[in-house]
Amino acid sequence: MISRQRTFRIIYSILMVFLFVFLSGCSQKQEEQPKLRLGFFPNVTHAPALVGIDQGFFQSELGQIKLETRVFSAGPELMEAMAAGEIDVAYIGPGPALTGFARGVPIQIISGASSAGAVLVADPKSNINGLKDLAGKKVAIPQYGNTQDISLRHLLVEYGLKDKAKGGDVEIFQAAPADVLSLFSQNQVDAALIPEPWGAILEQKGGAKLVLDWNHIWKEGNYPTTVVITRKDYAEKNPSIINAFLAAHRKAVEFINCRPDERGKIVNNQLKIITNKEIPAEVLETAFRRTHATIDIDWQVLQEYADILVEAGYLKERVDISRMKQAF
Repeated sequence: MISRQRTFRIIYSILMVFLFVFLSGCSQKQEEQPKLRLGFFPNVTHAPALVGIDQGFFQSELGQIKLETRVFSAGPELMEAMAAGEIDVAYIGPGPALTGFARGVPIQIISGASSAGAVLVADPKSNINGLKDLAGKKVAIPQYGNTQDISLRHLLVEYGLKDKAKGGDVEIFQAAPADVLSLFSQNQVDAALIPEPWGAILEQKGGAKLVLDWNHIWKEGNYPTTVVITRKDYAEKNPSIINAFLAAHRKAVEFINCRPDERGKIVNNQLKIITNKEIPAEVLETAFRRTHATIDIDWQVLQEYADILVEAGYLKERVDISRMKQAF
């Protein structure tokens, strides 16, 4: 006959086995689900991100992989998040990507996203009719070291002009694109090299004068404005996730290029969700005509970007961008 104490030990052992199995199951359920954290800006130059989210391309290709999105307003802010491991993949301008890489952020460029997409506009009260007229003027760019800043510095060199900080007579001024209209009205800025849709918005709302169209900024518009980057360690650990993302990115780019009658409405839908504002359809279409969605990357132009960053003093030494190429 089994003693009461032995019976208790048997029941206790059985209960402990069940408890272990239960806790093990909970632990497995609580394991973090594989995910992809995507960063981007609410700009037309980041339209593939907006379209990919709105049309469900990303989530469809990722399947069971959870997609988390995060909106940024500036490249340096995004690069800080990338360096901290808070973002896995991002749409970003070449300038911040190159600067971040040069400063030790382990990233790789895995695709192009857009080219051109910027214009030089002037305050309608100014006497600026061409680039030579920028002498003695104040020109706004969204951020020091960003794509438009680099493009402006390249233009100044071509026309024999120079940044005031480097002994020239063109003052380069950092300002948020949304603030340029009020800066024009306050006579604080004379012109702006600005990404879309802000150029088209300034023309419509403020009567801004178009000085250089998208195809006269640099290389007839054949220069990268937005690229797709990823953390190197994330790509190495999750090649299938990266490949799924890129498949969705290609679908978004194809959608933008092949369905011009629908892209504006879709991008506007996402902009309204993010910013609670809509852009007039005709303004958005002008912005799209100046911006080209693409998966291609011109590595030679990217190297020129990097060299200009050194000349401007943003980087201490030349960056070999071949080390940024996808290697997985």
